[in-house]
Amino acid sequence: MTDELRAHATALRDAIRAAGEGLVEREGLVELVALAAVAGEHLLVIGPPGTAKSEAVRRATRALGGTCFEYLLGRFTEPAEIFGPIDLRRLREGVVEVETAGMLPEADIAFLDEVFLGSSAILNTLLGILNERSFRRGSTSLRCPLRVCVGASNALPEDPSLAAFADRFVVRAFIDPVSDPLLEDLLAGGWRAREAPAAQASLRDLDALIAAGSSTVEAGVIAGFPAATQDLSVVVAESVPAGAVRDAVIEGAGDLLESATLVDDYRGTGLEPGTKSLTLALRFRASDRTLTAAEATDAKMAGLAVAADRFGATLRA
Repeated sequence: MTDELRAHATALRDAIRAAGEGLVEREGLVELVALAAVAGEHLLVIGPPGTAKSEAVRRATRALGGTCFEYLLGRFTEPAEIFGPIDLRRLREGVVEVETAGMLPEADIAFLDEVFLGSSAILNTLLGILNERSFRRGSTSLRCPLRVCVGASNALPEDPSLAAFADRFVVRAFIDPVSDPLLEDLLAGGWRAREAPAAQASLRDLDALIAAGSSTVEAGVIAGFPAATQDLSVVVAESVPAGAVRDAVIEGAGDLLESATLVDDYRGTGLEPGTKSLTLALRFRASDRTLTAAEATDAKMAGLAVAADRFGATLRA
């Protein structure tokens, strides 16, 4: 990777990290929007109402820079609301021409909520934009600068006629409500979300990564070595967010850590007043060998060390 490409990647990474601030269990969705944009694919987000799908996508699109077109589709949405109205002056001359300024055909990023509720006229036109990055209607024909379209819905469509359109969204994310142990973090994140993200990338950063991703690379070998699993239970002050402790453990454990999942948030008998116990299920894996229990333990303790230094976390007996 060249220094210039590394600078573009760093700018995009910082913007996405800032966009995820205050979100709980949705940071991955923000990253997925950026990943889909770099890959040149479209993203479909599926989840019940009230699960912050729209908020996470909006933050990601703002962080990527460029112009964004956002719309909530309904059964009675007209094509002109998405693609632009007919130019009446040109129509008097017998020419059908669409005014696309500020509409989806000229957007760099698109977010369509309840995407499957659109009429057949809307969805058929969207197929051309998603597949070919081109818009055609009447005498209007233009190349669309669209990098990524994010569609959101409460469920996958059951109508077989929508299958072809749904297939245009190669990347899919299924979202569940935030787990009970993280509700406190969710409330705290709501306060932090009042501050707008400071970092923002530009289309130049995104386009540089898209160009680099389109070049031929040699795929690495998928490791077939088994994972080593261990639990880590720590005691911290009740005011410390569980997500922050998890992030500290991930940072300290290093490259051997494959995943860290919060499985318990306990307060009560056996703990000092004002403290809580957090348990993380850790999975370690090496790409070139089978890890020993001692290696996994060393990585776990390295993660604990960072959490201890940052939040005063102690190992629960």
